[in-house]
Amino acid sequence: MSTSFSDYGMILPRILLPKEKDIKTWSVVACDQYTQDPEYWKKAAETAGEKPSTLNLILPEVYLGAPDRRERIEKIRTSMKEYMAGGVFDPEEEQFIYIERTSAFGRTRCGLVCAIDLDSYDWKPFSKNLVRATEATIVDRIPPRKEIRKNAPLELPHIMLLANDSTRLIVEKAGQLAKKNAPVYSGEMMMNGGSIKGWSLKDSSDLNVLKNSLGEYKKLNTESDGSVFMFAVGDGNHSLATAKAVWDEYRAELEKSGASKEEIENSSVRYALVEIVNIYDEGLTFEPIHRVLFNVDAEKLVAFCAEKLGAQVEDVACPRCMEKAVKSSHADFAFVYQKDGKEEHKVLHTQIKELLVSRLQPVLDEFISENAGVEIDYIHGTEELLRLSKKEGAASIMLPPVAKDSFFETIGKGGPLPRKSFSMGEADEKRFYLECRRLFD
Repeated sequence: MSTSFSDYGMILPRILLPKEKDIKTWSVVACDQYTQDPEYWKKAAETAGEKPSTLNLILPEVYLGAPDRRERIEKIRTSMKEYMAGGVFDPEEEQFIYIERTSAFGRTRCGLVCAIDLDSYDWKPFSKNLVRATEATIVDRIPPRKEIRKNAPLELPHIMLLANDSTRLIVEKAGQLAKKNAPVYSGEMMMNGGSIKGWSLKDSSDLNVLKNSLGEYKKLNTESDGSVFMFAVGDGNHSLATAKAVWDEYRAELEKSGASKEEIENSSVRYALVEIVNIYDEGLTFEPIHRVLFNVDAEKLVAFCAEKLGAQVEDVACPRCMEKAVKSSHADFAFVYQKDGKEEHKVLHTQIKELLVSRLQPVLDEFISENAGVEIDYIHGTEELLRLSKKEGAASIMLPPVAKDSFFETIGKGGPLPRKSFSMGEADEKRFYLECRRLFD
């Protein structure tokens, strides 16, 4: 392909799509969702049945600690090889995929599936690379994911990158170009996932138009020191960090084996399949990622947080009252837990001006370090948070919404936010696996 996107940290990937466009059985939600809900994944397996499905090509993180994890990973690799050899996919094509995803909540979000050059990305704080992390990366979370990605024949993206694109130069421009033709896939998604349509963008004249548009976008996002902030990682931060770690190791192996510069530059492992979304897309909502602490004395936790953050504690009558209070102020958060068979709801009012989670997370880390046996998990969605609050010894923490105004400026000046600071949409709105790409031969 003559059109190069290397100046923007992107390439036109060779994408694999399933021959049978049965979206409901093929496409499943990102593996880092429903980490406390094995029943969700059992139902997903029942929905997929015996049909080819991306469920057979991923490891849901609910099983990361399972005793049969290695067997599951080997089964994934076997399924990948069988799918590639067994005619499951259409012939691969160099193309972008423009998508429109309508969630069960009635919101439509647009995206552009492409591949990112991992040499243009860095997750370390205060990076000046084209692609930067938005949240702190937990290095300990990379090795289990490396185990899955390294030597995998295929990759499937649940990574979503944000574009700071108020003038609609990338995703929306791609949509104008791609929608001149019929969709390459369309259908309903499983398990309350909504529906999706995808259009191929591969015509050379259309690609040149998009390339020129990307050039305009790059100029608008050039910082005073000459660096360019092209994209911020919205979802899948640890997956992209894992892809980077795998590539760094593999590049060292290639160099040691005497591979040519061209072989290294063209290695499929150097790239990661992602979806780019405009931060100004009306269908994109920024949701907080809530916290749940397990094996905890909830009242002790509430008192600890109130003291550390200078908060006033208010009892409220019901979950919806609590939710309304939290959503009305970016400085307030709430606890819900069980006490003597009764559900307690407490709203903590603070005077915090910055993103609340940036102050709360260090307090929670301190509490956990001082109280042996306490564990934490990060939850997408209010309903799941309230469900977990009913468990004995659990305390659910509801966080306020995240404003997306000045988001890129905040990251550019202050570096990544604390881990699990925000989520793009509810759990059912997260990216579903659909497109694939060859990774290791």
